[in-house]
This record gives sequence, C-alpha cells and structure tokens, in this order.
Amino acid sequence: MRILFIGANRVGDAVITCGILDHLIRHHPHCRITIVCGPVARGIYARMPNLERIILMEKRRFDMHWVALWRKLVTTWWDLVVDLRGSAMAFAVPTFHRRIRLRTPGRMYEQHAATLKITEKPLPVVWTAQQDRARAEALLPAGPAYIGFGPTANWAPKVWPAERFAALYHALAVGDLAGAIPVVFGGPGPVEAGMAAPLLRALPSAIDLVGRLDLPEVAACIQRCSVYIGNDSGLTHLAAAAEVPTVGLCATTLNRADEMVPAGLFADWARGTGERMEDLSVQTACDVARALMAARKAAGSAVAHHGGANG
Repeated sequence: MRILFIGANRVGDAVITCGILDHLIRHHPHCRITIVCGPVARGIYARMPNLERIILMEKRRFDMHWVALWRKLVTTWWDLVVDLRGSAMAFAVPTFHRRIRLRTPGRMYEQHAATLKITEKPLPVVWTAQQDRARAEALLPAGPAYIGFGPTANWAPKVWPAERFAALYHALAVGDLAGAIPVVFGGPGPVEAGMAAPLLRALPSAIDLVGRLDLPEVAACIQRCSVYIGNDSGLTHLAAAAEVPTVGLCATTLNRADEMVPAGLFADWARGTGERMEDLSVQTACDVARALMAARKAAGSAVAHHGGANG
C-alpha cells in the first residue's frame, strides 16, 4: 500500500500530524509512505517507520512549487492520498482513495482524525532512533534531574520574559527536583539564539542546546527531562508528544488556545489573564507544571506508550 501524505510546513503543525500517521502505520503495517512537508518540518518525519520518501516543498513565485510537486507525484498510482493542506493536489494525482482536510470544531489532532474518518483520535507521537537517544544520554547523563525550557518562538510577542523563566526554574528546583539542571532548547539561527540568550545569562548553570541538535535529537533530550516549559512553539508540541509533562505558555495566542493546546498525556497551557505574555504569572505556570508532574507520577508504569516513539 502506497500512501501520499501532504503534511505541514511548521514544526508544531507537523508534530500534530504524527498521530494519524501512527494510526495508518499501525493499521497498515506494510504500507510505504511519502511525506510532503516544508524544510523545517523534515526532522519530525525523519525517523518515521514505513517512510519511503520525504519531498520538501519550498515556495516559488506564482505558486509554481505546486506544479513542481505535481510533476513528482503524478506518475505514481497512490492507494491513499491524505492532504492536510486542503489543496487540490489530491484531485490532481491518480489515487484510489483521498482524504482532504476540512476544518471542523475541536482540537487540531481531533480534526485530523475527522479527516481520516476514524473514531479513534490518536494523540501525536515522536519517533527517535538509537543514535538520537545515545546523543541525548551523552548530553544529559543519568543522575541529576533536568528541567527543560523553550524560551524562543516564531514571533517575538509570544516570548515570555526571561526573568520569569528563571524565577520558575528556582520555584521548581525544590523537593524531588532539588539540584535539577536547567536545559535550554531552541532552533537554529541567530534569531533563536538571541531570544534564548537572556535566559542563558540568567541561568549560568544551564545546558545550552539552542540550535545544536536535529529534531529527533531534541525529542530524545526532552524525554530525559522531568518537565518542559516553553512558549507557544513547535518544540512545546514536540515535548507534549514525547509524553513529558509539558507546560505551554499562552497569552498572546489565547484566541486559538483551545484548538492548539499541546496534545499529550501530560500537557496543558498555562494561560495568562490577558493577551500579553506579561499577563501570565510565574505562579500560574508553576501550578500547572506541578499538577502535570504529579499526574505523570501517579500514572507511573501504568502509562502505556500510545504510539511508536522509538525507531
């Protein structure tokens, strides 16, 4: 069975698509999947089982990227085309079945399940390989606890002040997390580095992983953290899918909060009282983090992994 999956351009959106990909793989274990996505999202799919090919779609003038994509796809007969972009491509290539995203009420991963016309609403998963986990173990060796932070975002108004991240670290690094080491995550490039720099200055003991890892390695490192707290960004969705207690910091994007809440067994927003990030208090974020960590501890070994996180 050959499946064409037209996915996302952004990291967070790509993470959320992985739930229905995992569903397809579990129900069609011999399928071969071709992924179409944007360049920054490639790493989300890189370790996916049953992956046949990743086609990167980079925008061109006059929408010519769609023409170039069509030329790569039209010579193959597909058993199923899943188009989460809602484009016309599913009608332009030969296929026996097609599923095209239509916006429906509910959280994003629930909308994807509706697109596939399945009653199960599979949560996102992450896929890592042995080399990713080995790199993570070398960077974050067993022994101390780690608290992960994501102080960057794709839009400056979504960034929580660095001094509040630092205050939150000190509030959390007590009791079972006494002596925990802060770990700072972020994407590549000078903009992300600039956003992370104030927090790294405020927490000189932090491990700086900003821009140093591929996405599967980021996922493996986050899985070694006791909790992850981050701005509304792709890495926060990645942490939630990795089944780590995950606190998304949400104020500027309150208008989409219900639809885009991080999807995971132990994930939620810490919501501000207004639409500025300064309207979100350290105490609110701390309370959500402690509640999620308590829920994860209570679940203990009874939590069965809901997908295929490791390749």
